[in-house]
Amino acid sequence: MFLQNLRAKIGARLNGDKEAGFTLIELLVVMLILGILAAIAIPAFFNQKEKGTDAQAKAAAHAAQIAAETYSTENSGSYKDISATELKRIEPTLNDAKNVTVASIETDKGFEVTIESDTTTDFTIKRKADSTTEFTCSPVKTGGCPANGKWAQ
Repeated sequence: MFLQNLRAKIGARLNGDKEAGFTLIELLVVMLILGILAAIAIPAFFNQKEKGTDAQAKAAAHAAQIAAETYSTENSGSYKDISATELKRIEPTLNDAKNVTVASIETDKGFEVTIESDTTTDFTIKRKADSTTEFTCSPVKTGGCPANGKWAQ
């Protein structure tokens, strides 16, 4: 008897005879599922603009690094008297970069170049005299600057 009753209700539902539309419970379940999906997805999109802006600064820092290496090649392997003006002469795209700073370190055998992002995050590339390179950023945990403060390995 129960199975016949259930079969009749399902058949009527599929044929659209007796009931039209969705029940309140069905609508609430769908809204609950959509709410959970939105709660998971929306926070992932909040800092995408900052990450994109920081990616531009990282690209500019890399361009400045290449320009500094070119400067060194032009000056017999020395970074003496390197300046932001010289880097912009070598690489004109750095004219669009914000707050380009560069300094010679370790008795002119290395350099440190820093570019500021529009998010006020500083991205630094430091090439030491032993040819090791460090990629650091600050403040950490903002935009494209990870928690460890190193943006490339």
